[in-house]
Amino acid sequence: MSEIVVILENIRSLHNVGSIFRTADSAGIKKLYLCGYTGSPPDRRIEKVSLGAEDSIKWESVKNPVLCAETLKKEGFSLLSLEQTSHSQNIFKTTIHSEKLALILGNEVEGVSKELLNLSDLHLEIPMHGKKGSLNVSVAAGIAFYQISEKLKNK
Repeated sequence: MSEIVVILENIRSLHNVGSIFRTADSAGIKKLYLCGYTGSPPDRRIEKVSLGAEDSIKWESVKNPVLCAETLKKEGFSLLSLEQTSHSQNIFKTTIHSEKLALILGNEVEGVSKELLNLSDLHLEIPMHGKKGSLNVSVAAGIAFYQISEKLKNK
């Protein structure tokens, strides 16, 4: 059976965190790791957007995102960073081989850190067709959660 967990690295906006909680719950994500300075419940700004999803999905605050990723890797998870890099593969066209996945989402401005990118088994990107080069992290998370879930379901 497949398992998807998510590492949130230094997400500034508590509204984004709340939105990711809610979307993760609806997409069947197993657990969220709130890393670095990513905010965590209880917080009314998270709860306002999550609508209680912080109570229905497992989560853990972890100070060091690199240690979190290394631990998950030792537990057999493949690390996937959602980030535009020179090595990124189109999330809609790539094949995912592992059944245990840890999706890494980075800071709204700086993205996924170089340390986590270096640990990652795969870099994924959502193709951009407009003038803006990126999406809001919670919107990107929703696209990625459902796309990866569908890929695993159709294996």
